[in-house]
Amino acid sequence: MMLRPMAERVVAYLGLGGNVGDVAASMRAALRQLDDHPACSLTAVSRVYHTPPWGPVEQDWYLNACVRIETSLSAPDLLSLVLRIERDAGRVRETRWGPRTLDIDILLYGAAPVSLENLTIPHPRMTERAFVMAPLADIAGDLVLEGRTIGEHAEALPDEGLKVTDIVL
Repeated sequence: MMLRPMAERVVAYLGLGGNVGDVAASMRAALRQLDDHPACSLTAVSRVYHTPPWGPVEQDWYLNACVRIETSLSAPDLLSLVLRIERDAGRVRETRWGPRTLDIDILLYGAAPVSLENLTIPHPRMTERAFVMAPLADIAGDLVLEGRTIGEHAEALPDEGLKVTDIVL
């Protein structure tokens, strides 16, 4: 599928996570693919967090991080790109909230919300999840979402056992 670049660039924030295989290597490869894409520029990367699994499936802990990009891709085309990057990393969608080699979520895209059949931005329930908000606060702590800064959202969440790692992406 040919991606259609837009004329202007927007800032988007992505959440990355995984708990199968060499997740740090998968994340690094994903960031290279994003930054190498002619319609995307990687502009910030959070610290990497070791986080407990979320959801009903018993599984290993995750690595999670967030990134800021500038892109001229539309939100649906950015979704197509990140889904392709996930597939390149061996992502297979079998169990909702189950183990994965790499998961890339579009958390925020520009200033306006997006509501499509297969894409909702801001990402649903992101403000309820420390594994999203802690790394996002690293790179966008002063950004206002739902009347509070990302940093305030992160601080208000219960301690879920997240730990900052020494992994550098």
